[in-house]
Amino acid sequence: MSDKQPSAHQQARRDFLKAGGAVTAALLTPSVFADTANKALPALPSNPRTPEAMPTRNLGKTGYKVGIFSLGGQASLEKPNNFDVAVPIVERALDLGVNYIDTSSIYGGPDRWSEQYVGKVMAHRRNEAFLATKTKERTRDGSMRMIEKSLQLLQTDHVDLWQLHDVGTMTDINEIFAKGGAMEALIEMQQQKVVRYLGITGHYRPDALIEGIKRYPFDTILMAMNAADPHHYSFNDALLPLAVERQMGIIGMKIPGRGRILSTWTPPSIEQQKHSWEGMTIQTTSPGTLNMREAMYYTLSRPVSTVIIGCDTIAQLEENVQLARAFTPLNDTQQQQLVARAEPCAKPSLFFRFYDRP
Repeated sequence: MSDKQPSAHQQARRDFLKAGGAVTAALLTPSVFADTANKALPALPSNPRTPEAMPTRNLGKTGYKVGIFSLGGQASLEKPNNFDVAVPIVERALDLGVNYIDTSSIYGGPDRWSEQYVGKVMAHRRNEAFLATKTKERTRDGSMRMIEKSLQLLQTDHVDLWQLHDVGTMTDINEIFAKGGAMEALIEMQQQKVVRYLGITGHYRPDALIEGIKRYPFDTILMAMNAADPHHYSFNDALLPLAVERQMGIIGMKIPGRGRILSTWTPPSIEQQKHSWEGMTIQTTSPGTLNMREAMYYTLSRPVSTVIIGCDTIAQLEENVQLARAFTPLNDTQQQQLVARAEPCAKPSLFFRFYDRP
């Protein structure tokens, strides 16, 4: 008998499974995961252009060196029937040295356009990008259906990171970690070598994310982190230090707050804003106060591994890669100056923290 003790990560898995009940057999069609019993994941992806394109950082303890700018799966990548615009953006991102792509099972609505566009490129360039997707489902079976469809649309047999999408309240946490909850699916798919790493994501309030990290040793956290953050329900105060302490891969999102933190943003009419996701809770007639360089450099000066930003055009993508290439960290005084300047547009830039949730 071996005297080797399980790692903390392995013990946490065992404790979770014991508490939640043994994972039940998959309800999916046998063909989807037929070869997982003896499956070995390929080596981590490698984009040969990345080291020359931009600085890289460790993605937590995963062993992956990620470029500090990564491609988000929204903006043009979530619009319907947008293949002619979205697919070239993904292709160009890899050409420019981006080596991390984020998407989700809910980006682009029921047709999951974002995963479709990314899949068109992954079909022939899978080994160049660390591929991350998500499940918004809170049950095991719902999440298993999500990953099955994700693999089909992404045209791959594995994803590098599977994340719990938009964890915002203790209701989310309790459902995810209940017997038959989504956590069972994440662990099972990792054990079957369908997903490489597990992550948690959120942008609403910090408390539920803190609790999630305490309940399970996730590999990564994707969290909203822009210069307006300290003004309302800040993720900087307790959540970010905890993620750093746990040596997680930390991915920053909502960098320009859907454009609302930028001085170049032109507010739509109040009536138009009321019918958009960004404006349903917070309407404004004023543009933001920062430029894109300031917005990106603020977050990159925090202890993050990378930032994900959705792009509407190849020109935006190229600008973001150039900013990443030229990045130098801001000191504490410079960061605080940007936080102060962001205060007038803080609520619009953090619109995602003001929804009524159960």
